[in-house]
Amino acid sequence: MAAGISVSLRLTRFEFIGAKPNSITLPACLLSLPIRRGRGDAELRFGRRKTTTVRFVVDDKISTQVGNGEEGEDEKEIGKQILAGRVELKTARKKSERFTYLVAAVMSSLGITSMAVMAVYYRFAWQMEGGEVPFSEMFGTFALSVGAAVGMEFWARWAHKALWHASLWHMHESHHKPREGPFELNDIFAIINAVPAIALLSYGFFHKGLIPGLCFGAGLGITVFGMAYMFVHDGLVHKRFAVGPIANVPYLRRVAAAHQLHHSDKFEGVPYGLFLGPKELEEVGGLEELEKEINRRIKLSNSS
Repeated sequence: MAAGISVSLRLTRFEFIGAKPNSITLPACLLSLPIRRGRGDAELRFGRRKTTTVRFVVDDKISTQVGNGEEGEDEKEIGKQILAGRVELKTARKKSERFTYLVAAVMSSLGITSMAVMAVYYRFAWQMEGGEVPFSEMFGTFALSVGAAVGMEFWARWAHKALWHASLWHMHESHHKPREGPFELNDIFAIINAVPAIALLSYGFFHKGLIPGLCFGAGLGITVFGMAYMFVHDGLVHKRFAVGPIANVPYLRRVAAAHQLHHSDKFEGVPYGLFLGPKELEEVGGLEELEKEINRRIKLSNSS
């Protein structure tokens, strides 16, 4: 007597034994069948129903297990619960990532802002100890801080296109893919830009004169641009943390929508800049798409 074995097969059709063969196509299902080695017959039991001997035809693929209909409904319910659980886990993970980045953003912003304010105050207080107000140096510091902040937009635009989307794409690519965790490899560019800012601020803080004053202003302008970039790009555009009322500023909405079009590649990567992104789109005829993206973001914001 042949040994009994149990196999899991994907049933696609069956034929009744002893009757004229009639193939009946059934929905593909996974069945565990006790069969006798060397034969193609098996006994299927459906609840309390009478046992029926069938000849089965199988194929290679395995599907999910389905019974007499009621089991299929159970599986659907289980599938819904699994899907809901995955969505809940993903949402919780995103909240945790946003909170982590928010803490980092707030701490760095408060730290940099407080140090910058103290540095400006003590530098000019130190410069005026002799009683003479260095107006030329103060004006140079202020003018270059504004110039450096504006110039960083053009530097970022050039670097974004010529470096980040070229030789440094292996680092910047992480910014164009779904992020795993609160940080990405692309964040290293923020640290790279901080190095010259810290160096200029340090030199300008510890030395007197017009040239140190200009260096101090340049470092201050780079710092201001970096903070604004973080809040608008990381917070408003990519929603890595909440930005509060700045999301309702009309021009910043245009900036956010323009940068979103950069990620869509509709205009071959344009705009590469951030704060002047809407102007770049205007130059390539992208204002209509910009308005569509603005309206899409407004609707999405209202529904959330």
